[in-house]
Amino acid sequence: MIRSAFDAPALLGEFYISFWIPTAVLAAALVIKLPTIVRLWRDPLLRAVGGLLLLALGVFVFCTPSTIARVNRLAGVPNISAPWCYSLLTAFCGSCLLLIVTWRNGPADRSPVTRRATRWVVSVYCGVIVALWVLFGLADASVERLRDLDTYYATTPFMREEILLYLVAHSVACVITSRLLWNWVRTEGLDAWLRWGLKLLGVGYVVNLVFDAAKLTAVTARWLGRNLDWLSTDLAPPVAALSAILIAVGFILPHAGQYLHDRWRIRLAHRELRPLYRLMRSATGERVPFVLRATPELRLIRRETFIRDVLLPLARRIDTGLSGRGYDAALALGHPPERARALARAVGILDAVEAGSRTPDAPDAAAAPDTTHLLKEIGAVSRALRRPDDIAAVRARAAAPAESVAVHE
Repeated sequence: MIRSAFDAPALLGEFYISFWIPTAVLAAALVIKLPTIVRLWRDPLLRAVGGLLLLALGVFVFCTPSTIARVNRLAGVPNISAPWCYSLLTAFCGSCLLLIVTWRNGPADRSPVTRRATRWVVSVYCGVIVALWVLFGLADASVERLRDLDTYYATTPFMREEILLYLVAHSVACVITSRLLWNWVRTEGLDAWLRWGLKLLGVGYVVNLVFDAAKLTAVTARWLGRNLDWLSTDLAPPVAALSAILIAVGFILPHAGQYLHDRWRIRLAHRELRPLYRLMRSATGERVPFVLRATPELRLIRRETFIRDVLLPLARRIDTGLSGRGYDAALALGHPPERARALARAVGILDAVEAGSRTPDAPDAAAAPDTTHLLKEIGAVSRALRRPDDIAAVRARAAAPAESVAVHE
């Protein structure tokens, strides 16, 4: 028998996404957030994030067919997983709204509008959860269904209302949440990582609406005597999995992105200080002791401290006249003022290191050079040392006036 040109269930089967994939992503998001949540437990925003991720994780753990069958068997009630999964999904929807209200307005915002919105969300979604269990108790759902319960019982009294109730509650939450998110994305002054996280969250909740549309279409088809069950059994699950992945990544991205950005900034600063650090090592013959388990922050601090400790006495041997001529030379060579200042300081430090065998007279306190700016600009000086050609050109031009004076004498 020739298969039809468009076999939707078979086509969707090729793109099946295991529920354990979003489960793993959600678990990773929860693990990443957990240390901060525990450390700052009093922060209502962090508690809301933790609760939302935990509920989302519970939805995918308990909505897999194997777990549904196990819960039904342990409870001894066919389809008891239905109101349980619907309740988890409804609680997740309510927590999404609560999180967005808290996140958008800030934890410190206790205005009457915010309090009223919070009470409305809690009361409505708690009422929906109670109604789900009441409707299940009134319904006759004695035949266990692991994958197609929504369409199988779409025309059954009380189960019909229960299925419609959870889908409507889920749809309303997704519409409101996605609208709030997209309005927030357009706000000026957002951190780039936060903006991308919000965009992914917005896309995730829009994809959730595709899940709701597929389920509602399949249920409505049953009411009309038609069979579009594949929308519920084959399309909705992978859509839900994709939505969960997007939402989890949306929560992870601002935290992980900022963390990686900070790590990269610290490592870049550590690397930029390498030329000046090597120069200071050549001046003293010492180095920063290696510590195997030192954090990047600690390694950066130790390198900065070592450089400043060496520069402080070395600055007494810096020829301020050479540094001044070096600055003028750098400007004459076309370097901008900040770059010229860094090149001039680098030339002065190199000259002091090379003249290290000479011991100058100990200056009195009034004649001691001001090292405040030098110690603050070690990053710029180290970057200047990375361009030996520029350094050589500035040194040659700055030394020329002094050499000509010596010849005339």
